[in-house]
Amino acid sequence: MKRQTRPATSGAAGRELAVPPLRALPWPVVAHGRQMAPGEHFPPHVHGWNQLAFATDGVLQVSAAHARYVISPQQALWIPTGTLHHTRALGEASFRNLYVADAIAAGMPAQCMVLDVSPLLRALIIELDGTRADDDGPYYATLCAVIAAQLLRQPRHARHLPWPQDARLQRWCQALYDQPDDERPMQAWAAQLCVSTRTLARHFERETGMSVRAWRTRLRVLRAIEWLAQGRSPTVIAHALGYASASAFNYMFRVEMGVSPLQWRRSR
Repeated sequence: MKRQTRPATSGAAGRELAVPPLRALPWPVVAHGRQMAPGEHFPPHVHGWNQLAFATDGVLQVSAAHARYVISPQQALWIPTGTLHHTRALGEASFRNLYVADAIAAGMPAQCMVLDVSPLLRALIIELDGTRADDDGPYYATLCAVIAAQLLRQPRHARHLPWPQDARLQRWCQALYDQPDDERPMQAWAAQLCVSTRTLARHFERETGMSVRAWRTRLRVLRAIEWLAQGRSPTVIAHALGYASASAFNYMFRVEMGVSPLQWRRSR
């Protein structure tokens, strides 16, 4: 099993759910579905198998290792065996989780990865979740095989928010996550963290692999996705993210996501 690392955590409140008490996989692919209320979450845990975190409706936030992911209904997160992670619903969500045995996961990423979910894969996941293996074993086995083949065909994205391990940088990142419109310059943050501006920038890039500016843009995109899924208007989101106008926010979102905020919402 892979080495466990502590995931990036969110301070949001909500009811904690029990992790399904499954000790071994009875089939190569096992579905676990449930409705999640806003803020409900699973505690940090690991599995002895791979996981595909997916919601047919609603938006999920998944923290795994040292990154955060925001997953919309057209995407899922592949979580390799032994990865410490936890999942939270950002609103009402129809959570449909897949557990995938290592034996049929050859060719899948060795690290967490966002996957597109095609209409076919979505239908297969729903069908598996509604099928009892005891009632129709051959059909269930066929679904497992087709799902495994489909997972390999889904486009992959490295869209995540790296989270540093240093405690001071974590506090800074959490403050920006909680209040992304905070426009204090790096000099002010460096003084608060008792380091030079150059040291702060260099340390941050070493821990996250991104510049502070690129990281903040990624943060704003993911927070925008959260808030769009909750029904907030682009104008409200623009101001919450620190943009002077909705047009400036719309431009950033279109550059990063390829569509406008309203087009993204309609597609979901």
